[in-house]
Amino acid sequence: MRIPLGWLQLVHRPLRLTVALAGISFAALLILMQLGFRAALFESAVRFHERFNYDIALFSPNSVFIVRPQPFSARRLYQALGDPEVTDVSPVHIFPAVWKNPWTHGRRSLNAFGVDPGDDVLTSDGFAARRHLLKQQDVVLFDAASRPEFGPVAETIRAGGRVVTEINDREIEVAGLFHMGTSFGIDGSVFTSIDNWLRLFPDRSRDDIQLGLIRLSQGADAAMVRDRLAAALPEDVLVMTKAEFVARERAYWNSATPIGYIFAFGAIMGFVVGAIIVYQILFADVSEHLGEYATLRAIGYPNRFVAGIVMQEAALLGVLGYIPGALLVTWLYGKAAAATSLPIYMTGSRAILVLLLTLVMCAVAGLLATRKVRRLDPAEVFG
Repeated sequence: MRIPLGWLQLVHRPLRLTVALAGISFAALLILMQLGFRAALFESAVRFHERFNYDIALFSPNSVFIVRPQPFSARRLYQALGDPEVTDVSPVHIFPAVWKNPWTHGRRSLNAFGVDPGDDVLTSDGFAARRHLLKQQDVVLFDAASRPEFGPVAETIRAGGRVVTEINDREIEVAGLFHMGTSFGIDGSVFTSIDNWLRLFPDRSRDDIQLGLIRLSQGADAAMVRDRLAAALPEDVLVMTKAEFVARERAYWNSATPIGYIFAFGAIMGFVVGAIIVYQILFADVSEHLGEYATLRAIGYPNRFVAGIVMQEAALLGVLGYIPGALLVTWLYGKAAAATSLPIYMTGSRAILVLLLTLVMCAVAGLLATRKVRRLDPAEVFG
């Protein structure tokens, strides 16, 4: 088997090859990290939207996202029960509260959810088995995946200890754990009963809720029920299917905040930087071997063959540079996930996407570098 000429060109200068591979690896790493953070932003932002148990959600049109929702009348939720295909509804009270770390006495904001302990409102590890504990006064279920700044709550509970602290300056006890996770807007969460929640927020009314969960009979068309409810209910509530509620939250983080734009821009910059690095390497290689390329032209090899050598080099650089970048970023994903409690991990689709982007990046650089080869006149080189 003949060794590809492009490979021989690359290994002829090992130091230049090493520098090129390092640059491409860095570009691939930058793109993967930015896309990983962007995916973690969207996945973590809709944790509750996806894990609440409902078919249709009622939400205030004045609410921008779930962390600080605006209230609306609970009557809207119970009016929805008039639809023949609505089987059950659950009111949810949501608002940030101030948690006092019982070990350091530091204070930190977390999200407090008030629900009916009799309703199976959340499909999350540990919640269904422990929600009955919320019938007690001044108790909460604590998210075991919350940020460590809240203290070693999960470790203490798992070891059989008690955690008694304050939320909004009211003494409460952690009765158990559930597992949800953090997001860019939520560092930690607690669930409690509606009565307990109203004790934490005495200025709030029981008649106002921040989220309404509607469950339908089996086989019901959620879109048709949504349309009927939207026509029947006043305009002070949004009526959304689960998919629409998730999409609304994603749209907020993607367009209404600069975070989604920043991550996308970072990925684009990684692509541009990588293309510039590959172009510089290939252009230097073409300039250095101009005589050899002119000789190939002079003895009859067509333009496409000579340019093909450069494109071959570009493809080899793309594949070889991507591999160490992907391996390193997989390790960095694990470190970032452990430090932030965000869902940062490598996916097969992202790995393939960035490999293709890396090859396109190198191909673009290769096409630019071959311009000099395509314009090459052997008579000018040897004249």
